[in-house]
Amino acid sequence: MGIIIMLIIGAIAGWLAGQIVTGYGFGLVGNIVIGILGAIIAGFLFPRIGLGFGGGTLAAIIHATLGAVILLFLIRLVKRV
Repeated sequence: MGIIIMLIIGAIAGWLAGQIVTGYGFGLVGNIVIGILGAIIAGFLFPRIGLGFGGGTLAAIIHATLGAVILLFLIRLVKRV
């Protein structure tokens, strides 16, 4: 059940990040992957800078979305070069 929840949160976060960073959607599977990778990035980066959102599903979606936005921004920078 935990994997299904993680995939749903990843899909929501990836879709939201695709909406925020316009022009960089990767389809359903790509958005799930971007959302999950974003959550991993955010889980690594945010505690080091002292940023926390608490617990719960909404906090996990916000956390993963911000990480996915950072990831999409980095992808955008690399594709330009």
